[in-house]
Amino acid sequence: MNRRCFIQKTTAGAIMASMPETLITSCNSSGPAGIGICDWDLGHTADAPFTPGKPADVFVPRAASVGLEAIQVSVGTSPVNVMLRDSAVRKQYIELGKQHNIVYCSIAVGSILHYLPLTTEPQSAIYVLDGLEAAKALGAKNILIAFFFDGDLLERNSSGSYINTSEGTFPEYKWKEKDVERLIALMKQIVPRAEDLGVVLGMENSLSADQNLRIIDEIGSPMVQVYYDIGNSTSFGYDVPGEIRKIGNHRMCEVHIKNIGSPLLYSDEGRVDMDAAARALSDIGYDKWLVIETIGRPGKFEEDTVANIDFTRRVFF
Repeated sequence: MNRRCFIQKTTAGAIMASMPETLITSCNSSGPAGIGICDWDLGHTADAPFTPGKPADVFVPRAASVGLEAIQVSVGTSPVNVMLRDSAVRKQYIELGKQHNIVYCSIAVGSILHYLPLTTEPQSAIYVLDGLEAAKALGAKNILIAFFFDGDLLERNSSGSYINTSEGTFPEYKWKEKDVERLIALMKQIVPRAEDLGVVLGMENSLSADQNLRIIDEIGSPMVQVYYDIGNSTSFGYDVPGEIRKIGNHRMCEVHIKNIGSPLLYSDEGRVDMDAAARALSDIGYDKWLVIETIGRPGKFEEDTVANIDFTRRVFF
């Protein structure tokens, strides 16, 4: 039970009865599903040259050894090495997951799309379909579709900076109209496949919550949601707690937890307001996976990951 729900559940019955139904409903949630990590932060990604038993037989037990419960697995990171297309590789993951009590919370379709953007390269739709099929096979409920580097959806000015169109406290950057139009059209074509497989299409990008919600509303399917990253959103200058509350639990498929300025989640040197993010996730009744996206300090993976897990459990649960 998270802290907010404990307080509410131990308040006098009269006060509880007067609470808004949305708050009472959120307290029925048992909190986040658990704590996972990205495979690229385990020291062995799906980009590693594959030989039988590698790399999964290295990083799956490594995750389990430090107390992690789940892994976000990359579908592959180059067009010639889409690892999870191979049924034998999928079988290996499934067997190792059972052996080490590790769940595959999501499938990342990221690195390939950084350089072969979904909005401009038709072949990249195939990698998204690969991700959906791999997620179904490994029992993941969502895939992460990334829009960074060459796939960034935001415009830049001549100096390379984002173009802020907001006059308020928090920025709203100008997006690439044609790319967003292509994205919406393409996602509408992919949605039926996601619906058939029961796997959510999670968008991780540099857009604001309002911009993401506009895209989701235009696509018109609950199978398209936001894959939220509290570190990225902090670096873009967005109102992270406000965005989390605006998106809501029903439109947020999973969350990356990382700091900005430090590999340690609990470091005062980091810029992310972890407590504020945790309160916002509690407010919306967030009940999905929290995925740590940091490898820790050089040479201190085990020590730092154990500490990061402990911090995440204390603050976010």
